[in-house]
Amino acid sequence: MTGKLNVQKLKENLNYLESKNRELKRLNETDGRSLESMIKYLKKDMIEKYNLTDHHESIKKEIKNTEVFIENVNSIIEVNL
Repeated sequence: MTGKLNVQKLKENLNYLESKNRELKRLNETDGRSLESMIKYLKKDMIEKYNLTDHHESIKKEIKNTEVFIENVNSIIEVNL
């Protein structure tokens, strides 16, 4: 692992991602396209900003499934507390 992970900032980003994911679930598919794009961008940004691949090898492979991504980030946070 390289460098100290900013767990607090990562938690804040994860909370925001989770709220957007819940919002997407409430919308129907036609209304959710821009929200889906935002969620996709958030996940990629979190991977880059926090070097999450250094902390979880398969996180990039599982990026399409937001639920799995959230679980993986939560496990990264727990390990780095």
